[in-house]
Order: sequence, then structure tokens, then C-alpha cells
Amino acid sequence: MTIKFHFETKIKLPGRLLLKQFIKKIDKCEGNKISQLSFVFCSDSYLLDINRRFLNHNTLTDIITFNLNTNMPDKANGEIYISVDRIMENAKKYKTTNEAELHRVIFHGVLHLCGYNDKTQSQKRIMRIKEDFYLNNYGL
Repeated sequence: MTIKFHFETKIKLPGRLLLKQFIKKIDKCEGNKISQLSFVFCSDSYLLDINRRFLNHNTLTDIITFNLNTNMPDKANGEIYISVDRIMENAKKYKTTNEAELHRVIFHGVLHLCGYNDKTQSQKRIMRIKEDFYLNNYGL
């Protein structure tokens, strides 16, 4: 799996090699479903524009995950957009660190590409359990 990080706004992301290795571990544990992955760290306005143009939503969000691989349903080619502004706001709101919230959202996007959804309460509960599991295993 190829993993790339792109920065449309400033954010500290130390330990990128370790993070890439851990994302590959998540993918392996979940059945090797991702072939390529790009993260774009951006502002609220950048992500709001994507939300409006591609999803017809006019709301702020912390993450949008796209699977660009429509011709091979068993392998994801993903783009994950993360609002740094939302991460910082949510870290305060949920009384956690920016680092922990950032990694929760990163793992959340990876889990989406591994086939997990969060539309229903049951799906949200499963997603949160998975996020917590991987955060704990990552040391956060």
C-alpha cells in the first residue's frame, strides 16, 4: 500500500513513518482492503467546499473519505480529507489532545475504506469501538 500526506494547511504530524506502518497494520487486521491512500490536511473552508461540491452538504465536518476505486470493490483507492480546524475544535469539545483527536479521525477514515460505516447508531458504536482499539494500540 502506498500512503501519502498532503498539507493544504499547517499541522504537526510527527512520526509519519510509524503512522504509515500502523495504518498498514490496521488494513492488514481488517482484511487488506486498501491499495492506495492519500491524506489531505486542510482548513474548514477547503473541506466545506469539497462537501458542497461532491456531497451536496452545506455543513462543516472533520473528515470526508472517498473511495476512488469504483471498478474493484474489494480494494480501495482512498482520499481522506481532514479539517485541521475541526480537529482542534473537537479536541477541546471532547477534552482530549489535538494529537489523539487527529489520530482518531485518521483511523476513522481508514476504517471507512476497510468497509465500516457510521450511518446508524449500531454502526457508530462499532466504529467507535474500532477507533478506540486502534488508538489504544497506537499508544494514545
